Amino acid sequence: MLQPFTITLSLLPFFPAFLCGVTTEGEHAVMEGQHLTVPCHYGPQYAGYVKYWCRGKMREFCTSLARTDEPHSANSAEEKVSIFDDPVQLVFTVTMSNLKEGDSGWYMCAVEIGGIWSADDVAYTYIKVIHGMSVVNSFLIGEEGSSLTVECHYSERCRESEKRWCRSGDWSSCLPTGSDGRYEDTSVAISDDRTRTLTITLKKLQMRDTGWYLCFAGRQKKDVHVLVTPRPTTTVASVTSTPTTSQSVAHLPAPKPISKESWNRHNHILESMLVCATVMLLVGLAILARKLWIQQIQEQDPVLRPVKEI
Repeated sequence: MLQPFTITLSLLPFFPAFLCGVTTEGEHAVMEGQHLTVPCHYGPQYAGYVKYWCRGKMREFCTSLARTDEPHSANSAEEKVSIFDDPVQLVFTVTMSNLKEGDSGWYMCAVEIGGIWSADDVAYTYIKVIHGMSVVNSFLIGEEGSSLTVECHYSERCRESEKRWCRSGDWSSCLPTGSDGRYEDTSVAISDDRTRTLTITLKKLQMRDTGWYLCFAGRQKKDVHVLVTPRPTTTVASVTSTPTTSQSVAHLPAPKPISKESWNRHNHILESMLVCATVMLLVGLAILARKLWIQQIQEQDPVLRPVKEI
C-alpha cells in the first residue's frame, strides 16, 4: 500500500509551480514626469531563472526593455528602465523613470523558461501615464494649534504654470507662489520645487480653518479637505479620576489603514498556508489509505489476522 503514499510525495514538488507563478498588479496609474516601481512576484521554482521586463501584450512580439542577466544593456531605454532581482524575497522589481504619456500601454513581468516546448511564465500589467495633478492625502486631520502639510504633485506640463492654494468658494483667498516658487506668512507656507511637487504647510491651525481647499497648477486642480479638532483640555480632576469606558475608547489610537503592500503580504501568507494545508491533507489521505489496505488484507487472509485470546 505504499503506492498512494509514493504518488503523494512525488507530486509535492509540483505544488509551487501550480500556486506560485509570476504575479503583479493588473494596472498602474502614474503622473507624467514621475517614476514608477513595479514589483513582480514569482514562485520559489524560479529563483535561479532570468527575469525580464517587456513591453507589449503578446509574448512573441514584445519589446524587451531590461533583463536581470544584462543589467548594463546598451539598450536606449537603459537610463529609463532598471531591473533588480531579489531571490530571497522571491520578487524582482522594475523601475521606470521620467514617464511620458507615450509610455502608456501593456507591459509584462516575465521569467525566461527556455526550451522549445516550454513557454516563458509572464504576468501582464497596464501602465497609464496621466497628465494633471494628484495629492498624497486628500483628507487631513490636525489638532488645534498644530501644523499640517499637504503635498500636491503635478505633471511635467505644469512645471512652469502658476501654483496657487485657495479656499473653496472664496477666490479672494488664493495665495500664489512668487517668481521663486515660494509664499509664506504667519498661517501658511507654500513651496514649489519646480519639478513635480507643491508643498503647503498650514501653521498654527485654528478651528475656523476646517473646510475644503484647492491645489492649483495652471488650470489643473485637486481638492483637499482639512479637519481641525479641538485641543484636549486636562484638569487635576481628570488626571486623578479613573477614566470611563467612553473616555478610554475616545483616546485609543486610530487604526492603521490597510495599504496595498500589507494586503499583498497577507495574501502571500494565506497562499503559503494554503500550500501547507493541501500537503498535510494529501499526506493524511495517503496514511489513511494505507491503514485501510492493511485492514482489508488481514480480513481476507486468515494467517494475517491477529490471534484472539481464549
